[in-house]
Amino acid sequence: MSQIVLASNSPRRRQLLEQIGIEFEVCPARGEEIITKESPDEVVMELAQQKALEVASMLNEYNFSHAELTTPQDILVIGADTVVAFDGRILGKPKDEQDAKNTLKLLQGNTNSVYTGVSLVFIDKNGRAGVHNFFEKTDVTMCEMSEKEIERYVATGEPMDKAGSYGIQGKCAIYIEKINGDYNNVVGLPISKLYQELKSVGIDLYLW
Repeated sequence: MSQIVLASNSPRRRQLLEQIGIEFEVCPARGEEIITKESPDEVVMELAQQKALEVASMLNEYNFSHAELTTPQDILVIGADTVVAFDGRILGKPKDEQDAKNTLKLLQGNTNSVYTGVSLVFIDKNGRAGVHNFFEKTDVTMCEMSEKEIERYVATGEPMDKAGSYGIQGKCAIYIEKINGDYNNVVGLPISKLYQELKSVGIDLYLW
C-alpha cells in the first residue's frame, strides 16, 4: 500500500491534482514559516520543504505511536509554496485591501515573475525518509489598469488570499496580457514538472 498527501489547504492545488486523476489526501501544514533565504527560488523551496517535512514528521510519528492501528505503507508528501517577485521584491499575500491595491499598482502594465517551490518527501514502510526539491518560474505580463479597475477588482475579495494580490484563473484573467511559462505554476502547482521530477527519481504517480 502507498499514500499521497498534499501538505496544503489550497483549493487550487487540490483541483490540479484532482485534474490529473490521482488519489490523495489533504493534511495542511500549520507551522510558522521561517525564511532564511533571499532569492525567490530559494525562498519558495525552503518554505515548501518546511511544510512537507512538518506533515511528514506528523504522519510518521502517528504511524509509529499507533502501530497496532496502521498498516505500514510508503508515503509521498507534497509541499508547495508560491510567491510573486517584481523589481527585486518578493510579494506575498496582501495584509489588507490597501496593500492589495498598492501591489496591483506596481504590477499593472509590467511583467512579474511567479515562483512555485515544491518539496517531495518520501517515507518508506520502515520510516526512512528522503527529500527532493525543485521550483518553477513563470513570467506574467499584466495590462495597464486604471485606479477604478484596481479598486473594483480588490472589492471582489479575490486578491486577498493570493500571492501578488491577483488570481490568474479568476476575475483577474481580463488583465493578463500574456504569460511566458507554465500557466498551472501561476495557479499554484506546476503539475507537469511535478510529474516529470517524480519520474526522474523513479516514481510513477499512478503506480505509487
